[in-house]
Amino acid sequence: MNTINGLTGKKQFFLIAGPCVIESEKMALRIAEKITEITAKLGIPYAFKGSFRKANRSRIDSFTGIGDEQALRILRKTGETFGIPTVTDIHETPDATVAAEFTDILQIPAFLCRQTDLLIAAAKTGKTVNIKKGQFLAPESMRYAAQKVTDAGNPHVMLTERGTTFGYTDLVVDFRGIPKMREFGFPVITDITHSLQQPNQASGVSGGLPGLIETIAKAAVAVGTDGLFIETHPNPSESKSDGANMLPLDLLEGLLRKLVRVREAVSTQN
Repeated sequence: MNTINGLTGKKQFFLIAGPCVIESEKMALRIAEKITEITAKLGIPYAFKGSFRKANRSRIDSFTGIGDEQALRILRKTGETFGIPTVTDIHETPDATVAAEFTDILQIPAFLCRQTDLLIAAAKTGKTVNIKKGQFLAPESMRYAAQKVTDAGNPHVMLTERGTTFGYTDLVVDFRGIPKMREFGFPVITDITHSLQQPNQASGVSGGLPGLIETIAKAAVAVGTDGLFIETHPNPSESKSDGANMLPLDLLEGLLRKLVRVREAVSTQN
């Protein structure tokens, strides 16, 4: 598997982590600094993630961002300050070229993974394209989402498992999907925190099961995921988005240490 943004092609899993949405420069730099310290100690390749704008929101009064240009400039500063790749979501075709000027990896939200024009626009930037598997799709179907990007001339694709719809207000992770998507020849990431969302709540605010983060992460590493996606925040209850399923930042190092041991145990058996 080719190296992508310095993340893949290593013995260790890689990590994509950060806040759900860019809230401020101070917050972004604080989170990135802490995670960079941790991952450097543990030898885990790391990319900082933050959405410059949240478009998929349950209610019209939900927080969507601090302004596109300001958030994108913060993403670029974060990457340059710590020498790490950065990841952000795009939702419309014009977003691709704009976000590509500031970030290294363009992420396609799960709800939009079948949007051909969006995938092609992302591909044409030449940036790595991380496609999240739709909650409504079988893993096998992600072959065609990836093919849209590669057929547009961009081989730099990653696929992300983020849970499958289970009834109206819950998700489950089918771990068979991780080795299945790896068969396509692309790195596979497991989105731990979004897999534990409880969407479509009557209140209009998604719930979550953060107490299961360690369980889902251990299982993902055990079945061979290439990377982990974890949203984290110093105070999840104060996060502007997805706080209900986030990992508190001060718990990240302990979790990653356990996951490194799981990876080592699995590797010695292969």
